[in-house]
Amino acid sequence: MRRPNVIRWAPAVVLLVTVIPAVHGDGPAVRAETTVGMTGRLEEVVLPGPELEPKPYDDRKLPVVLRIAAVHPHGTGFRYDLEYYGLDPGTYDLRDYLRRKDGGPTSGLPPLPVKVVPLLPPGQVEPNTLQVEPGPRVGGYRVILVVAAAVWVLGLLALTASFFFPRRRDAATEAERPVSLADRLRPLVEGAIAGTLSRTELAGLERALLSFWRKRLVLENADPVEAIAELRRHPDAGPLLDRLEDWLHKPGSPEAVDVAELLRPYRGLPPDAADLTAAEPGEAAAR
Repeated sequence: MRRPNVIRWAPAVVLLVTVIPAVHGDGPAVRAETTVGMTGRLEEVVLPGPELEPKPYDDRKLPVVLRIAAVHPHGTGFRYDLEYYGLDPGTYDLRDYLRRKDGGPTSGLPPLPVKVVPLLPPGQVEPNTLQVEPGPRVGGYRVILVVAAAVWVLGLLALTASFFFPRRRDAATEAERPVSLADRLRPLVEGAIAGTLSRTELAGLERALLSFWRKRLVLENADPVEAIAELRRHPDAGPLLDRLEDWLHKPGSPEAVDVAELLRPYRGLPPDAADLTAAEPGEAAAR
């Protein structure tokens, strides 16, 4: 009796073991993972068909902001560098945020799954509010008299010094110090118009303004997609946010911009009302 040739059938068995899980798997593997609010990037992604572009915010169904950082022709399709950040944790398919520039269908695109994880681990709870216990009462009538006398003497000395030694303001320091949020935004807006602001700095400025207006208009607990749409319709928040979208996706636009009118809603606000650290060129270079 002839023995079966086990060695001859071994490659076929290995092939079946390798292929069957790939065919019957749970779905495409996640291509990138990032945390809420942090930018993720997919590079050298080849997608078939005519050129793609991000959908406008009003058309998006899931809380993810997507941009195309670079695009190059590649055979019958195009090769893309994609940047995104998620506003809510979850697993998303970036195909849902793309459309054809010519208006054609997007069928036939391969899955582009990405994962956005929360900043805090599961089950993490915030610490209890620190309770400050009042300290014991110190001193009595004599202490009150001493403190009152010291305050009176110090006030008298300060008043006398103001007559004999008028305070001199450092003009250079006053000129360099921003007096409002509009003053901090002006060089960033002018840099965006001139094209000297990088895409990373523009994206940082957009995130800072979205966070500022969501807090100011009490939209922090609203659905992110609805909140962004509401901000773009707002008469004060909308104009600059719309311009930022144009500068990000249509750089070098020749349309004239009235910088003073764009910054009008930010006059009178303190310079630290919004965190512009990620958008300012000096800070970006330092990081």
